[in-house]
Amino acid sequence: MGEVRKLQKKLRQIENLEIKIDLRPEERLKISRKEELRCRLAELQLQPAPGNRQADMKRAGEDAPEGLPSPAPPASKILRPGPGGSEEMPRRQPGPQNVTAVSRDAAEEREPTQEDKELTALKSCWQKAKFRLRRLEGHNDIITCVLAVDNLVVSGSRDTTVKVWHVPTATEHKNLGGHTGGVTCLSAPPPAYCKKLARSLCLSADERFILSGSADCNVKIWALSVGQCVKSIYTFNVVTALCFVPEGDGYIVTGSDGGKVQVWSWRALENCQSINAHQEAVTSIEAQGPLVFAGSSDGAVSVWENHCSERDPLKRLHYWDGGVTGCGGGRLALSPRGDRVLMAYGRAWIKILLWTTGAVSRLTNHGDVGGVTDCIRQTAGLLISSRYDVANGESALNVFSLPQCHYLASLTWPHAPRILCFAAWTTGSGDHRWVSGGRDLVVWEQLPNSGKQRGDITVTRDLRLELPLESEGEDDEDTDEHLDDDDDDDGEEEEEEEGSGAATSWLRCLLQ
Repeated sequence: MGEVRKLQKKLRQIENLEIKIDLRPEERLKISRKEELRCRLAELQLQPAPGNRQADMKRAGEDAPEGLPSPAPPASKILRPGPGGSEEMPRRQPGPQNVTAVSRDAAEEREPTQEDKELTALKSCWQKAKFRLRRLEGHNDIITCVLAVDNLVVSGSRDTTVKVWHVPTATEHKNLGGHTGGVTCLSAPPPAYCKKLARSLCLSADERFILSGSADCNVKIWALSVGQCVKSIYTFNVVTALCFVPEGDGYIVTGSDGGKVQVWSWRALENCQSINAHQEAVTSIEAQGPLVFAGSSDGAVSVWENHCSERDPLKRLHYWDGGVTGCGGGRLALSPRGDRVLMAYGRAWIKILLWTTGAVSRLTNHGDVGGVTDCIRQTAGLLISSRYDVANGESALNVFSLPQCHYLASLTWPHAPRILCFAAWTTGSGDHRWVSGGRDLVVWEQLPNSGKQRGDITVTRDLRLELPLESEGEDDEDTDEHLDDDDDDDGEEEEEEEGSGAATSWLRCLLQ
């Protein structure tokens, strides 16, 4: 099992190396060994687990010649002496007088509730789901962030551009060039706040704006109709995350690679607060009403409340470090809902933090510890999460129902690439439209189940994801940290995955 874990870790490191622009010779050598490592991992996973005595005994019994005595029954089947020294007899079966009562109780237990019926119907619906996929081509590097605005999809890439796409025709609508570093994050102010800025700029009241953050330390505000940058904010820090807080006059909240959280007034576009909120890079910032949630690459989560003041509007409510969340050593992505924050952190599980108390549970998102979860999104009563297997390169989207997080289905298509970012919305008719980004930018359009048109996806169900939510314990987390001391047995210098600097390897790759 130790070699399996090592191979999984190496493959995860290689996957992170592959998204870099400039590779050193030793890094190219590591990448060239990916298929070799995958074949070796497949061989090991096909071998029976060592020490499985029960399986070995069963196999030995099947291979043994006839006439040999069968193995002794397990200890649980042997009658044990009762309190008086005599053998304790099996429990008497219920007599005729209580068979009816037992049958009635069993029938009541089997009677499905209304919630069970609704869940069964929802599972059946998703097993018949059909989506048409359309690839949007135009970026020449990895897509790092995506956004949906009306009938438009906005994408940011490490190629320094922001592109606007018209979904009905799947064509490029605008190419917004102006950043000198990779684009790392996007956000869209609500229409009411767009009107305020449009009025001050003498633009149409229907103008929509988007915000983009970049490794060039700038936040740019773009007017979609004209495709131009109308305002630019220099933050003095590499911008790694941002969100718009629609409270009061409105605020832009940014996160940096050094752990700083900064607040900018939407009215004056001036800095009104700067906080050393985290020790490592802020990888995710999300708003929920007046609350702001920030997550960093060391697994820490901070919760802030906006008091809508001109100076220092954010007041910290809670801070939970990586020791509490168990999410250290990866790019942390957040999705808040009520008093819970769902967290994806590059592992096989989704963590759920009750941010008021610090209680943590986890949801299985992959049937194997070699799985990776990069992004999560909640929309229209659904939790949608990415799923990637470093062992074979297979990728999918998992769909869960909210709020109980019941697993519904997994959606994939041939040669699906790793999904690093995701956005979702619904049309006026209630159909789902999604966009996923990574090496490819793909629009998902839901098709009527009753129609004759074939979908482009394959719907599967993984029974390993049917597990209920688990409470997080000290020994529950399955990490690679204990392999660091002996992971160099093949003479290679491993790329450090659990980075201790200001950013993890994923973030370093992203910003290069």
